[in-house]
Amino acid sequence: MTRRRIGLLGGSFNPAHAGHRHISRLALQLLGLDAIWWLVSPQNPLKPAAGMAPFAERLAQAQAVAAGERHITVTGIEATLGSTYTADTLRALRRRFPQARFVWLMGGDNLAQFPYWKRWQEIFRTVPIAVFARPGLASKALAGPAARRFARARLPAAAARRLALMPPPAWVFFHTRLDPRSATRIRAELRLQTLKEMRPQVTSQATAIATLMPRTRQASHAPDLLRRVIDSLEDGKAEDIVTIDLAGKTTIADYMVVASGRSARQVLSLTDHLEQAIPGRVAVEGKSQGDWVLLDAGDVIVHIFRPEIRTYYNLEKMWGSDLPDSDLPNIEAALQ
Repeated sequence: MTRRRIGLLGGSFNPAHAGHRHISRLALQLLGLDAIWWLVSPQNPLKPAAGMAPFAERLAQAQAVAAGERHITVTGIEATLGSTYTADTLRALRRRFPQARFVWLMGGDNLAQFPYWKRWQEIFRTVPIAVFARPGLASKALAGPAARRFARARLPAAAARRLALMPPPAWVFFHTRLDPRSATRIRAELRLQTLKEMRPQVTSQATAIATLMPRTRQASHAPDLLRRVIDSLEDGKAEDIVTIDLAGKTTIADYMVVASGRSARQVLSLTDHLEQAIPGRVAVEGKSQGDWVLLDAGDVIVHIFRPEIRTYYNLEKMWGSDLPDSDLPNIEAALQ
């Protein structure tokens, strides 16, 4: 009796999207698998509960995304097994389905952070692993401790169809171009949509008209606040700090500041430092993930990104370079 080859794609699926479907189709083709199981986790231990949709909602949404894909099965079996960690899930699945040949599927970003997973070396020794490159992260993933630790167990991509039959540890890395979408990006796009609704409309006379009603203000303290923001970001070693004067473009604020952190950890550190440096109440969004954090301090709005997320959304162009130069007053004067 032929043993079925099954790919396991685990995660919070918050939300599931076309990228999950894309990697599943690639795995079926490149690894010669019979089926893909999407393991919707009740709660990813590496992600905060804040901002996580309810388990039942994520499960139903994943089933909707996978509808019509006859080789994809969406399951919440981790909730049934009572397992929190991938290592426990894999051991339980192997006991429950001894005839199956499982292959763990993951993106290159997860390979880079694999040592943060509980008993990660045990995972390598439990099932073969197929890693799919994420845009811009292949070098980092292959230079990481997990890839180096199991370098001798890596198979060439040409041998990938034998992976499910190989005794672990065995893994393969695909440099295949992937669908760039991700759950993080989808959530970020919801925030971006709000920004687009704020975006000014430029007339033929190059006059920017704000799309929001004016905010009631006292005398503006924007220059002093702006200086505090810049000083805080510089102290935290933020990269590529850009200030955009919003005068004449919108009434939501006087200035917008865009900066980058090298990693999610630095983005969160910059956010914490900035919250302490800015007096009064500050509205913060996106802090649970660390890919893109928005801080609304009233007269100044601050966006702190990871570099690749910043490049994708390019807020500077949205609010700056595509508007007439005549509408961009001298920012340096406000800082003096």
